Amino acid sequence: MSEIGKEKEFREAMAAGKWRIQKSPSTDAYVYYPREIAPGTGADDLEWVEPSGLGTIYTYTVVNRRAEQGGPYNVIMVDLDEGPRMMSRLEGVENDAIEIGARVKARLSEIGGQPAVVFDLATGA
Repeated sequence: MSEIGKEKEFREAMAAGKWRIQKSPSTDAYVYYPREIAPGTGADDLEWVEPSGLGTIYTYTVVNRRAEQGGPYNVIMVDLDEGPRMMSRLEGVENDAIEIGARVKARLSEIGGQPAVVFDLATGA
């Protein structure tokens, strides 16, 4: 399946080391995952903006795999400070130490050979 439109722009920016989300100037609302028009409003004036990268863990789960398959990993839902909620991973923390409500900071990494947004615990945020 080939990528088109905003999805392609999003992936190309990440490959270049830049994470962006969208914002509608007419509604002042932020949008994540990339869209052609804003959900709910239908605004078609979405622009790419650099997010703060800060957010709060809304919920999480741990996916258990056998050790030979890489072992368990976490999946977190993060409420970005800008408003959208996104799914990712929390790195640098044992899975049993993850706390709902913890402040996190995004960074680009790689998952499965592809650029991805992951989170670390935020310090002083």
